[in-house]
Amino acid sequence: MTIELPQATGSFGDKPQITFPAGGAPEGLHVQVLSQGDGAEVAAGDNIVVHYLGQSWDGGVFDNSYDRGATIDFPIGIGAVIGGWDQGLVGQNIGSRLLLSIPPELGYGSRGVPQAGIGPGATLVFVVDIVGVG
Repeated sequence: MTIELPQATGSFGDKPQITFPAGGAPEGLHVQVLSQGDGAEVAAGDNIVVHYLGQSWDGGVFDNSYDRGATIDFPIGIGAVIGGWDQGLVGQNIGSRLLLSIPPELGYGSRGVPQAGIGPGATLVFVVDIVGVG
């Protein structure tokens, strides 16, 4: 069985648009490298710098850094962010653009974050540009 993941437009650094396939979200975490960077590998404990767009599988965009015009940074691989980011970004190369399909158990679970537009049990899809570590 082939897993159909969403498609993302744009190149590294450009605000992407995500198009979803017919049917529901796949089970589990899926990480697709859209463009491979040639920088160092991200390690657990690094302070990672990214641009990102986040969208619910069955809903709209709930957050993105492109419209703010500023990257964000945070420690990765140590539980400071959702599990899907910790598991999906560690081991990737700086300069990469990734698509992550994150199941609820590695996102915001059965409660979601309604005030942010993330429903209960939502599968999250992110396009993440790994800008650097610092």
